[in-house]
Amino acid sequence: MAIESKSLWDEFDKLGTEMIVTRSGRRMFPTLQVKIYGMDPTATYLLMVDFIPLDDKRYRYAFYSSSWVVAGKADPHCPGRFHVHPDSPQTGASWMKNVVSFDKLKLTNNLLDENGHIILNSMHRYQPRVHCVYSPSSKADELLVQQTQAFRTFT
Repeated sequence: MAIESKSLWDEFDKLGTEMIVTRSGRRMFPTLQVKIYGMDPTATYLLMVDFIPLDDKRYRYAFYSSSWVVAGKADPHCPGRFHVHPDSPQTGASWMKNVVSFDKLKLTNNLLDENGHIILNSMHRYQPRVHCVYSPSSKADELLVQQTQAFRTFT
């Protein structure tokens, strides 16, 4: 698996760019897009994304130095949620044919969110993870409730 627009992501990382997360949910920018390789073309896969904290710190922006500085210990991490790609499940051949875009993914800081958005704490740093879940079933309902046989995570 390889991230698309890697140079853009590298530039954002170098600058320390932040994203403002809202209660109603905001689409992620830059959009998470990946190119997938090495799947069994005939097998069925589910793709999903979650986020993990990068560290155990809370941050604030210091205008005097135009930089982010540690402002204390991190807030407790919210229970993890997965964003399942809306085209899931698909065969490996389908996933590998084109760039996979998670453009419908929304982030929120609303702990009571009922819209399926990924819940993150404001003023914290996170790392997205893309998961490829193999399943012998091609029915989405069965994929979501059964035990997975193979689970791969890419960060």
